[in-house]
Amino acid sequence: EKCLECGKCFTLKSNLVQHQRRHTGERPYQCPECGIRFMHSGELKRHQMRHKEEKPYQCGECVKSFVTRKELQVHERVHTGEKPFKCGECGQCFSQKQHLGRHQRVHTGEKPYSCVECEKCFGTKGGLWNHHKTHTGEKPYQCNDCGRFYRTSSDLRSHVKIHTGEKNYKCLDCG
Repeated sequence: EKCLECGKCFTLKSNLVQHQRRHTGERPYQCPECGIRFMHSGELKRHQMRHKEEKPYQCGECVKSFVTRKELQVHERVHTGEKPFKCGECGQCFSQKQHLGRHQRVHTGEKPYSCVECEKCFGTKGGLWNHHKTHTGEKPYQCNDCGRFYRTSSDLRSHVKIHTGEKNYKCLDCG
C-alpha cells in the first residue's frame, strides 16, 4: 500500500490509514474526560494515563496540578505573563518555544500541512484540521443557547455574541 501524498509504502493497509492522518490532520480518538483529540488510539491511551497519574506540582495561583515540575513552570507563565521566546524577525514574544516556531512560519511562508482532498496548504496542523472539516461537514461545536453547530470553536464564540449582545467590532467613530 502506497501513500499518494508522499509516496511512502506500507505492508498493512491499517498502517497506511494511520500514516495518512499525518497529512489530513484527522484526529478520530477523543478523550472523554477533557475532549482532546488524537490521531492514534495509543496516543489517547497514554494521554488517559495522565488523568490518573499523581500530580504533585500544584500551581500557587489556581487549582491546576501537574505531573512534572517543568509542566508547572510552563503553566506558571500564564499567570506571570513571562514570554521568554522572542522572534528575531519581528520581536514578538511567546511563552512556549513551539509557539514561536509556529509563528515563524508567518515570516518564512512555510505551509507544511497539505489537504489530501484539495491540496490546499496550511502553516499549522490546526488550520489543516479546521479546513478538513469543510470536506467532512463535521461541526462538533454546539451553541448551548440555540443548539446550532459550528465547525470551529472560534466560529462558535463569534456566534455566542449574538446571544450575549457583545459586539465583534469597535465603531471607528465612537470606539
